[in-house]
Amino acid sequence: MIILVGNKADLRHLRTVSTEEAKAFAEKENTYFMETSTLEALNVETAFIEVLTQIHQVVSRKALEAGDDPSALPKGQTINVGSKDDVKKVGCCSA
Repeated sequence: MIILVGNKADLRHLRTVSTEEAKAFAEKENTYFMETSTLEALNVETAFIEVLTQIHQVVSRKALEAGDDPSALPKGQTINVGSKDDVKKVGCCSA
């Protein structure tokens, strides 16, 4: 599984690869593409959710291909990392 994430989307004037080129490359390689900007809070959470979703799909598919019952997969320890509301908003890094 490969996910192509273009970071620093807010620095449009410094681009060496256009959005269209990146999308075309991702499509050709049959991979997921998105752009993010931590400065503008653009797609950062979405990128993490997409990575976790893709990992879950790969693991589930492999378990099914192996003939295992997904409900019979070993259970790990649940770790509560809090909710989105628990995250403190702070200023971001400099460009």
